[in-house]
Amino acid sequence: MAITTYIDRFAYLRDRAFGWRYDASVAQKLVLALGMACLTGVFAQIRIPLWFTPVPITGQVFAVLLAGVLLGGRWGAASQILYLALGACGLPWFQGWQGGAAYLAQGLTLGYFLGFILAGLLVGSLTDRYVALRGFRGQLVVMVAGTVVILFSGTLYLSIILHRGFFDAMKLGFIPFIPLDLAKAAVVAGVAATLLPKTEYGRRVGDDADGGR
Repeated sequence: MAITTYIDRFAYLRDRAFGWRYDASVAQKLVLALGMACLTGVFAQIRIPLWFTPVPITGQVFAVLLAGVLLGGRWGAASQILYLALGACGLPWFQGWQGGAAYLAQGLTLGYFLGFILAGLLVGSLTDRYVALRGFRGQLVVMVAGTVVILFSGTLYLSIILHRGFFDAMKLGFIPFIPLDLAKAAVVAGVAATLLPKTEYGRRVGDDADGGR
């Protein structure tokens, strides 16, 4: 009985939190987006270089996918725009605590950064719009789609900047990252399925019920 009470309490608080996020002001959503940008910067420091490709493994994908879940499409994308823009302005939160426009101009990962923005938009939009996708299987599909967007965008940029064919660039920027990024997608899907309300965010519970979006 006690366990059921705790589960019900968690569901109530979860629904209240997402309802608040849905109705939050622009300023509040901007603060949330900045918070997720900071989280992306922290996860960027989880870095594993690979000897056969100039692109390292990082933890950023986890933060990007989670941003879409927690903030929705537009603000999930906004969090990554902030991450990219503030980093380009010199905030040292890219890999290895680096920052600045020179880092982006000289590096090979700008395509992945652009993919972060698109993935945040895709993941958040699908999650917000379709309640049926908020279970584990639905979220896994969404997270895999977001991951593919990131890898595709990064690989396309690599092929352009290195003057190599796309399929050749896939060997450097796509294929090596599939196993670990799919694992990240599964972890985020599990977290998201637990956190996400199974009703429309605009619908409240208890005395806050208003039924609208």
